[in-house]
Amino acid sequence: MFLIRMPRGENVSMITRRAVTAGLATTLIALSRPTQAQGSGGSEQTFTAKPTHLKLRPDAAADAETWTFNGSLSPVVRVRQGEELKLRLENETALPLSLHFHGVRGVNAMDGVGGLTQDPALPGRSHEYRFTPPDAGTFLIRPCVLGGSADPLERGLSAFLIVEESQPPQVDQDLALLVDDWRLNDDGSLAPFEKAAETAPAGRLGSWLSVNGRATPQRIEAPPGGRLRLRLANACNARTMRLRFEGMKAYVIAIDGQPTSTFEPLKASLPFAPGTRYDLLVDLAPEPGASGAVTALIGDGMPLIEVVTAGEKRPELPAVAPLPPNQKLPEAIKLQNAGRKDAVIKRDPKAPHVPWTVNGAAGNPKAPPLIKVKRGTPVVLALRNETAFVQPMHLHGHSFRLLHPLDDGWEPYWLDTVQVPENKTIRIAFVADNPGKWLLASTVMERFDAGLWTWIEVT
Repeated sequence: MFLIRMPRGENVSMITRRAVTAGLATTLIALSRPTQAQGSGGSEQTFTAKPTHLKLRPDAAADAETWTFNGSLSPVVRVRQGEELKLRLENETALPLSLHFHGVRGVNAMDGVGGLTQDPALPGRSHEYRFTPPDAGTFLIRPCVLGGSADPLERGLSAFLIVEESQPPQVDQDLALLVDDWRLNDDGSLAPFEKAAETAPAGRLGSWLSVNGRATPQRIEAPPGGRLRLRLANACNARTMRLRFEGMKAYVIAIDGQPTSTFEPLKASLPFAPGTRYDLLVDLAPEPGASGAVTALIGDGMPLIEVVTAGEKRPELPAVAPLPPNQKLPEAIKLQNAGRKDAVIKRDPKAPHVPWTVNGAAGNPKAPPLIKVKRGTPVVLALRNETAFVQPMHLHGHSFRLLHPLDDGWEPYWLDTVQVPENKTIRIAFVADNPGKWLLASTVMERFDAGLWTWIEVT
C-alpha cells in the first residue's frame, strides 16, 4: 500500500515556478529541538488562536492573514510519556473551534470533535483539554469542527504534540517538521476561500509549500557522521505527495506515531497524505560538506529540507535499532471473531453540490453509527472507494492494521490514517478497546466539511 498514485484532479502544476524560486530562501535550524508552544511551560499550555498578519513568501508584497497559536505557526508541545497534558484553547478567531489530537488513543471526551464529542469553543470563549496520552509518539493537533474545519486549517492552525519515550534513540537533533501548502495570490496574500458548495472535489490545493510556516528548503547543519531524528507530518488541507530522501540514509522507526520494525523506504520514497506522520532516523555522511535532502515529488521535485555536514566528525554511533514495540497494542487480532462492516465512499462528479457520502449518507452525529460494538471486540472495516480520487481516511481513538487482500495477515505496522486508492477496496482491523464515539473521516478537510465522515461507537 506504499505504492499509491497521486489523486486525479490534484494538479501538481499549481505550485508555480515563481513559488519555487521564492522558496529557495533557506532557514538555519539552529536548535536541536523546535520551539515549544508559549504558555506556562511543561505539560501546561495555553493556545490562543488569533488572526496574525505574516509575510509567508519571502518575496511577497503583502502579508497573509494567517491564524496562529500564540502568534506562531507550527508550534510544538512536548510531554513525557505518562505525563498529563493540560491545554487551554482561547478562541480569538471569527469561527467556532475545537482541537483534535490526531493519532492519540486518549479518552473520548478529549478527542476534540466539535459537534460530536464536545461543543466547539465559540469566538471569544475557551475550552480546556486535559488527558494523559497513553502512547509515546508524534501526533498532530488540528481543528476539527463538523462542517467547519477547512478554513481554520488552511489559515495555519496546526501544531505538533510530541510524547517523548522514556529512553529515546541517541541523536544529534530531534526535529519536528510540519509540511503545509498555502494558496496565495501573486502579492503573497491568502487567496479567497470558496463557499463549501463551490469547493472542487480535490479540496483546496496550495500554490506555495512551507515547513514549519517558513520558506523551503530549510537548512539543517549537523556533524559529519551524525544522526538526526526527523518527525515529518503533512498538515495540508488536501495535498497528497511523495517524499524522497537523497544523499543520506533514512530509516523509518515509526508510522502515525506507533513504532515499527526499522526499514529503509522502498526506492528512498514514502507516500505522504494529509494527517500522515513519519519518524525517521537519518544517518549522515562521515565527511564535512556532504549534503542531503528531503524532496517533495511535485513537478520536477521541490526540496523541503537540506542537510549539510559541518564541523568535526562525531564519535561513531551505535547501529540503528527499532523503537521498543508498544505493549499496549495487541500482538494479534482475532479476525475470526471480528465485527465486520463495509464503508462505501461515493460522490457524483456530475452533481457538484451533492455532498460526499458513506453508505449513501453524509456524516450526521444524530444518525446511527456505522457500527456499534462492545469494548474489546475485534473490528474489520472494508473501505470501498467508488470515486475517482484517492481517499485518505483517519480513524479516531484507535490504531489499526492494514489487512492483506485475502484477510490472511496484515502489514507489519500500525496506522491511524490510510489512503484508499480510487475505485479500490482496502480492509483495516483493530481491537475496539477505547469506549466512546469515534470518527472515521476524510483528512481532506473540504471533503470532511462536505460530509465525508461517519462514526463508530464502542460501549
